[in-house]
Amino acid sequence: MKYLWTEDTGAGLHFWQLVNQLFFDNELVIESKESNQGILNSLSDLEIKESDKYYIAFDYVVDNQDIRNKYRLLRSLEKKSEGKVIILDIICFEHLILAFDNLVSWTGTRKADKIEIREDVLSAIENHRINLSKIDSEKTLQYIAGFKRYSTERVMKSLVGELTENEKWSVRGSLMGECWYKDCCVSDHLYNLRCGKPEVEHGSEKMRMLIWSEEIQKIIKEVIV
Repeated sequence: MKYLWTEDTGAGLHFWQLVNQLFFDNELVIESKESNQGILNSLSDLEIKESDKYYIAFDYVVDNQDIRNKYRLLRSLEKKSEGKVIILDIICFEHLILAFDNLVSWTGTRKADKIEIREDVLSAIENHRINLSKIDSEKTLQYIAGFKRYSTERVMKSLVGELTENEKWSVRGSLMGECWYKDCCVSDHLYNLRCGKPEVEHGSEKMRMLIWSEEIQKIIKEVIV
């Protein structure tokens, strides 16, 4: 059996279920361990069968000491597994997948310039860090220069904040998860023009649209074999 373990719940978990359906013919068993510690606890107690593989969707954040410590433990478990445990090389994955592209038109934020900055940042990521020498855009460099201390995580989450602000439908809000994988508008203000209600209302169809991009397909096909 092939398993994919994630800390994600709600929309993030549903995303991986759709990836499994659309790209891997439901070959993977998708399970949420609800936290990075939950993943570590499950791996520590695991008895791996010869034919099993475990793919671990773990967001590695270089400037978070707790995450770095957990990642080191996870790497040690990976080495002991003799190829049966595979850490997926993912950074800020839920933000990269769920926060951009269609959100601009679906929420009516009109901040398309942040999409360009995001693309510049993603193209300059090397070993989970931003290589500024690979960025030519003055606008992107000025954006990053605005941080007293920048990291990939801080830049990505800041870009997410630029698009979503603090409403309940936002990445930070209480409705975001349900509205991606259930049939609802991306705002709790049903008569607010800023809602930007998409033509596609079905939750699963929204999620499909988010993962059909060339960028996301490349990530998924490269890390899961």
